[in-house]
Amino acid sequence: MKFLRWLNVIVILTFISACSSGGIGNSEVPTETPLPPPVVAVTSVPDVNAAISAYFEAFKIEDYNLMYSLLSRDVQAGIALEDFARRNRDALNTMSAGSFDYEVLSSLVNPYSAEVAFRITYHTALVGDIQREMVARLTLEDSQWKLQWNDGLILPELAGGNILKMDYEVPSRGEIYDRNGNPLVAQSDANAFYILPGSVTDESLGTLLSEVWRLCGISQEELADEIFNTPAQWPIPLCEASKDESERITSIAPSGLFWTEYNARYYFEQGVGSNIIGYTLGIGPEELDKYRRLGYAGDERVGKAGIEQWAEGYLSGKRGGTLYVFTPDGSQIVTRIAESAPKPADSVYLTIDRNLQYYAEQAIKGFTGAVVVMERDTGRVLAMASSPSFDANAFQPTNPNSQNQIAALNQLNSPLVNRAAQGQYPLGSVFKIITMAAGMESGLYIPETTFDCQYEWTKLPDRVRYDWTWQHCQDRLAAGLECNTSDSTPSGVLTLSEGLMRSCNPFFWDIGYTLYQNNRPNDIANMARAFGLGQLTGIEQIAENPGQINDPNSDPIEVVNQAIGQGTVQVTPLQVARFVAAIGNGGTLFRPQLVEKIQPVEGSPTILFKPEAQGTLPLTPERLKFIQDAMISVVEDSRGTANFRLRGLSIPVAGKTGTAESGDVRPHAWFAGYTMASENTGLPDIAIAVILEYAGEGSDYAAPVFKRIVETYYLGSPQTFYWFESNFGVTKTPTPFGGIPTRTPRPR
Repeated sequence: MKFLRWLNVIVILTFISACSSGGIGNSEVPTETPLPPPVVAVTSVPDVNAAISAYFEAFKIEDYNLMYSLLSRDVQAGIALEDFARRNRDALNTMSAGSFDYEVLSSLVNPYSAEVAFRITYHTALVGDIQREMVARLTLEDSQWKLQWNDGLILPELAGGNILKMDYEVPSRGEIYDRNGNPLVAQSDANAFYILPGSVTDESLGTLLSEVWRLCGISQEELADEIFNTPAQWPIPLCEASKDESERITSIAPSGLFWTEYNARYYFEQGVGSNIIGYTLGIGPEELDKYRRLGYAGDERVGKAGIEQWAEGYLSGKRGGTLYVFTPDGSQIVTRIAESAPKPADSVYLTIDRNLQYYAEQAIKGFTGAVVVMERDTGRVLAMASSPSFDANAFQPTNPNSQNQIAALNQLNSPLVNRAAQGQYPLGSVFKIITMAAGMESGLYIPETTFDCQYEWTKLPDRVRYDWTWQHCQDRLAAGLECNTSDSTPSGVLTLSEGLMRSCNPFFWDIGYTLYQNNRPNDIANMARAFGLGQLTGIEQIAENPGQINDPNSDPIEVVNQAIGQGTVQVTPLQVARFVAAIGNGGTLFRPQLVEKIQPVEGSPTILFKPEAQGTLPLTPERLKFIQDAMISVVEDSRGTANFRLRGLSIPVAGKTGTAESGDVRPHAWFAGYTMASENTGLPDIAIAVILEYAGEGSDYAAPVFKRIVETYYLGSPQTFYWFESNFGVTKTPTPFGGIPTRTPRPR
């Protein structure tokens, strides 16, 4: 009977088809029943492979809006966009899948449905590649293929609402050392010190103040004022120290001093070099996806600045993990997908000398500015101090003093800015080295060229320009003195070398103006760029700024301002140390380097420092030697601008003072120079750049800092006081609590 019924149906359909095409015998067969629409031919169906590819391409860039628009209506009715996006994102995060590849294998197409077989390979940070072959089902809606999505299209094991979980194995964070193997950062037990004013006795006060100064570097006078003006039971937070660093003060234990033990990633010597090393913070919500794809669980602390950030991949080690599939409620394991073992973190050794870094920071403490110390002939950075600085221990949440220290940071003048590499300043008279080089290379100036250096220079009509000696004269007259000293009378007739030695402003304005008159207005700017100014130095491990060197073109005022390092000139101390090192080493500009090596737990270093030459100063050997000799005369000639402040320094040096207009009453103080002592000391020569913002003249303030750095490098610690000190770190006005002990020199 079934066969007969089917036969009747076929006959009827054949008859209807014949009628619709003109009827049997091609005669019209009228009917009142509307005919069904013609069946769409299979050949007109859209390309299903293109549809599935569009979905996965959107998945690759995580365009969840586009992905969701490619789902069928019934799927969209069952899951909101936000939930759809979350499920896909969570799966990628849990797998630590930073990327994936897919391949369409085959497809089976019907007029209104299709099946596409595909292979997907997730590339994960923790458990390697995860590859699966699956089948996607699609339906035709409004002439477009729409995906019948479910969780199983991420991984087949997730069908039915199963979820992924990763069991992480996280190695300890790597340590950071100086070039001599002294620890700069390591996981350590430490003490957080504080004072309870009510427990301080008259007998303990002197010892307490001196020992806190020795350990923490806190002014005795300021701390005494705070003790006297703080309620008895209000704690005064001090600093942190490792067990070894605090052995002396804890053994003395003056009354009123208390401490709390804690364990953390500790930055030694109250965060020496924090502006270089940086700090760690917890992973924020905006970065969570990024770090999860890299294999992080999400609750770790990661590098946020400096070496901690640059070396994150080395210091974090390789995490291990086991990837499981759990039931939808998360109560039972369905299967284990993959696993990997962790690998220990590497240690980072810096080119920094911890002792030199410590004393460089102390040398400019109380100033705003920076110091850069480089090996003259290699590009190694031995010290890079920035003031005001900060203690990276402030960012450790287990540190009891953390909140108070972070609050204090907000009151300082941008302590997180590394002024050594990010600070941009007019260079002032140190720039005259470059102007001298441009003048000689133009052929318009030779060593024998002379100039009569007087108070005034008037070749431009905009204003009268005065030499620095004129201002000294005005200062003496205001004090009721006569202008009869070498620094307050005009320098007179000078050779080109003597012009640099005396830092005669009119001489260098005249060089700039002469170049302008001879259609060479950009010569100085071109020479500055050849010296590495106005561009990044290429240091890789910390953030830096490029400075600014503009072409004056047809503006004579800008040319003469540029000739003495003013106008639009902007440089970083790192750039200055680099080009001064090049002058001293024979003309080679090296890439500044902060990392000596990356050392695994076992085996040879994976990265080892090698000097990298980046360029050569565009000077003939004779002209370079002429500049070197002129810089030596700045220090050694009795009329040299640095002679008075550098007298008594036993190490031979060359340098240049700089006093740069700051837009404030007091100018920026500069000194840049290098040593010439390797043959006699066995130590590599160094180049140093010093900038002190709004401090005064370079010879009075920056040159003494330079001297102190040289003493520390060759002798292990400072040997002489600043002219304004009564002791190290103390102004000429002594404290009421007696002399302050000098700190014990650090091991080299």
